[in-house]
Amino acid sequence: MTTGRIEAFSDGVFAIAITLLVLEIHVPEDPENGLGAALLDQWPAYASYVVSFFVIGIIWVNHHAVFDYLKVADRPLLFLNLLLLMFVGLLPWPTNLMATYMQEGGADERIAAVVYSGTMAAMGATFGALWIYASRHRRLLGDTLSAEEIRRRTVRFVAGSPLYTLSILVALVSAPACLALNALLAVYYALPAGGAMAHRRVT
Repeated sequence: MTTGRIEAFSDGVFAIAITLLVLEIHVPEDPENGLGAALLDQWPAYASYVVSFFVIGIIWVNHHAVFDYLKVADRPLLFLNLLLLMFVGLLPWPTNLMATYMQEGGADERIAAVVYSGTMAAMGATFGALWIYASRHRRLLGDTLSAEEIRRRTVRFVAGSPLYTLSILVALVSAPACLALNALLAVYYALPAGGAMAHRRVT
């Protein structure tokens, strides 16, 4: 089957998930120390929103690049894509969890950070699985990439995966540090010299 419907459906999930993020930034009600102080106190919500927004956006860019190379899709690829979208659609919830409990601190803050990092790790793992499956089934990719180009892209793409596991361990110690590490991972997957999936060149 062609990939047009998969891409259209995926774009819809990405758009909904990235829009839902902003709904988790709440308007302060009856702030005791004034609106300005209340807005400043919500900094975890802003930080979580920015990181999650760019994570979803960068996944969307790389998802588009991967599907740019695909000539056709089969049933296993459809389910791998659905698995990825399941975690993309879930991300607004751990983002809200992180923002809420980073304001309160303590053990609950670290639990929220573990859930957040776990969701990020699951997204990374499922996206990696999707690309590895597609790259090992050349009938899906066609002849647009050589074996060496596929190997090189795969190595760079999965190189960040261990850092997702590290972010879970960091979450057990510090939620802000965990959020910062996930932000750095987003930067890595946005850079052409890093894990970003380059788009197919039009000749």
